[in-house]
Order: sequence, then structure tokens, then C-alpha cells
Amino acid sequence: MLADDKLGATREQFVLPLPEVYREAFRAIDADPNNELVVACLGNEVVGVQQITFTPHLTRQGGWRATIEGVRTSSTVRGKGIGTALINWAIQRAKQRGCHLIQLTTDKTREDAIRFYGRLGFQATHEGMKMKLN
Repeated sequence: MLADDKLGATREQFVLPLPEVYREAFRAIDADPNNELVVACLGNEVVGVQQITFTPHLTRQGGWRATIEGVRTSSTVRGKGIGTALINWAIQRAKQRGCHLIQLTTDKTREDAIRFYGRLGFQATHEGMKMKLN
């Protein structure tokens, strides 16, 4: 699913066997109690994924925030509520963890995703900046 769109196809490697870097990342995420990988299934089929990271901050009086990353749904189920269920789950999980804020980023070219997150209550309140290191 990570490679199953225009942007992902240029950034990800979908070959079998998967490159070891994916396994290394999974092991690091799995070992960190402040990271969770979430998988949505219909029967035995994986139809959605997301990662949620919990980060303590000195700002906002030392509060925690949650960051949603890597949200993807299978092209076979888009528009059927899987993405909404994933995001709503993440919001509830952030509340359970005592977070004061939940945030995410999406590429500016993903206009459908921007509308989707807006419908779920997310607001573009900040300007994000990134720098590629390699």
C-alpha cells in the first residue's frame, strides 16, 4: 500500500523479498512503546495501515502529542470508510494516552487527502517544512 500511489511509487520499493531496511524499521518501531503500527483488516486481507507516534513536549506545559504517519488504504476499498476508521481510532488512542494534540502531515499534492483530513476535523494551522538529508 505504501507504494500504491503516484508519490509512493517514487519513494518505496515493492519487491519480494522486501528489502531489509523495511524489516529494520519495523523492528525499531515495534520495540518503541511510543510508536504503534495499526493494521485494518477485512477478513484475512490487510486493507489499511497507519503509524502513530507519541511524543512528549516541553511546550503546552509538558504535554504529549500524537503524530499520525503513513496512512494508506488499499485501492480496492477506498471510499468505504476504512481511512475514517483508522483516523478515528488514532484520535481515540491519543486521548487514551493523554495527548493534548494530534497532528499529521500530508503532501501538498495529495488534494484528496487534504479534503479527507479536513472533513475529519483537522485544520491546516501551521506551515510545515522538511529537508531531505540523503
